[in-house]
Amino acid sequence: MDRIILSVLVENSAGVLGRVIGLISRRGFNIESLTVGETQESSVSRMTIIVLCDPDALDQIVEQLRKLICVIKVEVLPPDRAVCRELLLVKVSTTSKTRSEVLEIASIFRARVIDVSTGSLTLEITGDGGKADALIGLLNEFGILEMARTGVVSLERGADTIY
Repeated sequence: MDRIILSVLVENSAGVLGRVIGLISRRGFNIESLTVGETQESSVSRMTIIVLCDPDALDQIVEQLRKLICVIKVEVLPPDRAVCRELLLVKVSTTSKTRSEVLEIASIFRARVIDVSTGSLTLEITGDGGKADALIGLLNEFGILEMARTGVVSLERGADTIY
């Protein structure tokens, strides 16, 4: 099974997300990540969908998506031609003794401190999934109180666009 990055332009209207995800899930494909957001045109949204499937099934997914009326464009982004990023917010338990160590780790990962309290630090990091995983691994020893992680957002490298 390959990790496939789909970039899908859709109409920005109610029910579109459900139709697209329903189509993929009904065919038995696992969605590893999904992000949706408005594009520079308010009437159009971009979905970045990471699916796990074999290359033979990929054509089936793409063709079925293209048949949906609400879908404007579908592209498969090869990993070597895509810029991919995730956002991680993580709240870490700290004491006066551990705060400087957590801040040092944050600095190494170029994470931003976005909230400070007497018992915790909240950090923000943007990067590929491996970077987020590595930060989580180091912060686990301090005690992760809470975290939220987005799915992957992706664009094709270079001057080419989905348009």
